[in-house]
Amino acid sequence: MTHFYEPRLGHGLPHDPFNAIVGPRPIGWVSTRSNDGVLNLAPYSFFTAFNYVPPIVGFASTGPKDSLRNVQENGIFVWNLVTRPLAEAMNQTCAPVGPEVSEFDLAGLTPTPSRVVDVPRVAESPVSFECRSTQIIQLEGLDKQKVPTWLVLGEVVGIHIASHLLKDGIYDTANAGHILRGGGPADYFSIGPEQLFQMWRPKA
Repeated sequence: MTHFYEPRLGHGLPHDPFNAIVGPRPIGWVSTRSNDGVLNLAPYSFFTAFNYVPPIVGFASTGPKDSLRNVQENGIFVWNLVTRPLAEAMNQTCAPVGPEVSEFDLAGLTPTPSRVVDVPRVAESPVSFECRSTQIIQLEGLDKQKVPTWLVLGEVVGIHIASHLLKDGIYDTANAGHILRGGGPADYFSIGPEQLFQMWRPKA
């Protein structure tokens, strides 16, 4: 037996399973600055890397939120890694506050200068990507009608990695404390050494 549904007709379940199935997903904890100088920090559950060379990451803004507007204004943003110790602070930055409020202040986080772009990163985060926007694409459905979601893509032009996470020059994902969004109304997951297994690619 399977549960089948056509999304356009509704899922018929207590909570939409789509997000939970496409997951767990890395969190796009994006810092931006308005042209008026107001800092913004917001988590996006639709975030991932799209390309190696050049490195390109992207997040999707459902609705014209502050992060999207800021990137549209000045073309820059910073992605900050969310780890288990930062989970509660990240959750605070979800609060529905006005554009005049800085989520750095709201969550008690420290903005620290970036090296390449004029947007601060989260000092408490062990990894940050400084990015310049390359494309902003409004999504559309099969009917070619625009939907109120924008995909923001950016080339990573600067990377900060806490030195303790580099083991013999290799990034230590298993012990970095990543957390991931899992779908459901409140589900998150963490990564640890117990989830690690290795498979080497077949050789030609």
